[in-house]
Amino acid sequence: MSASRPDSRGPSTRRYTAIIAAAFGLTVLAAAALTTLYALGGQPQIEGTLIFAMLAGLAIGFVLWGNHLMPQGPFVEEREPMESVPVSREEFAADYYESEEAIPRRRFLTRMLLAALGALGVAAIFPIRSLGPSPGRSLFRTSWTRGARVVRSDGTLVTPGDIPVGGVLTVFPEGHTDAADSQAIVVHVDPSAFRPLTGRESWSPDGLLCYSKICTHAGCPVGLYEQQSNRLFCPCHQSVFEVLRGAVPSGGPATLPLPQLPLDLDGEGFLVARGDYPVPVGPAFWNRSRQRA
Repeated sequence: MSASRPDSRGPSTRRYTAIIAAAFGLTVLAAAALTTLYALGGQPQIEGTLIFAMLAGLAIGFVLWGNHLMPQGPFVEEREPMESVPVSREEFAADYYESEEAIPRRRFLTRMLLAALGALGVAAIFPIRSLGPSPGRSLFRTSWTRGARVVRSDGTLVTPGDIPVGGVLTVFPEGHTDAADSQAIVVHVDPSAFRPLTGRESWSPDGLLCYSKICTHAGCPVGLYEQQSNRLFCPCHQSVFEVLRGAVPSGGPATLPLPQLPLDLDGEGFLVARGDYPVPVGPAFWNRSRQRA
C-alpha cells in the first residue's frame, strides 16, 4: 500500500505540530476564561467570543492535523514479489525510524487534544446552573389546599351571594393572591339547569363552578364568559370551553378541559376549596398524561 507520508523530521511537520498544539491550547485557555467569566457573573458578548475561540481552536487543530500530519492518499495496494529486495529493506528501516520520531509527537498532540476536549466539556457543564433549581413535583401542585378559603384579588372572602347567577369572579386561595398558577374563575350558573358530572356532585355548591383560569393551550388567562351559551373564552387564541360539561374545549386550539377546583362552604358560609385540582394546571404540551403524583 503506497501513500504520501509527511516527513516527520522536516521543518514543516514541526511547524504544523506547533500550530496544532497552539490551537488546542487556545481552546483550553478560552474554556478556562469562559468558566471564570461565568463564575463572576458573565457577559454575553464576551462569552460568545470565548465560545467561538474554543470551537475555532478545535476546528483548526483537526483540519491541520488531517491535512499535514496524516498520510495523504491516494492509497494503492500493489502486487509485489514476496522476496525482500534491498530497496524494500531500506524503506522498512526508514519507516521504522520515522515512527520512532512520530510516536512522541502523536502522544503530545493527543494529550493536547484531550486537554482541549476536557476543558470544553467542563466549560459546557457550568451553564447548566443557569437553568435554575429542579422544579421537582411543584408543577403538579398549586396553592389550593383542603379548607383554603376563596378570596378576591384584594384578599376579601367570597360568599355565594357575592356572585349573581350568570356572573363570574376571578379568585385565589387565601394568602396566595400572587400565585399565578392558582388563579381560578368562579362561574355562577342556575342550579336548576346544571347537572354535575359523575363524581363531581359535591364540587359546585349553589351552582358555583370553579375552573383554573390558565388556558390548557398556551397558558393565557381565560376570563371571558358568555352567559347565554355557558361558555368560557380564551382571548389569546379563541379557545372555547363548555362550562356545564366540565369545561371541555369545543373550539379553538385547546385540546384538554380546564381543571375544575372542588368547592365547598365552611361553617360561616364562605367559599372554601375541598382540595387542589385533580390534574395539573396549564398548557397540555408539558404533561400529556395529566396524572397527578
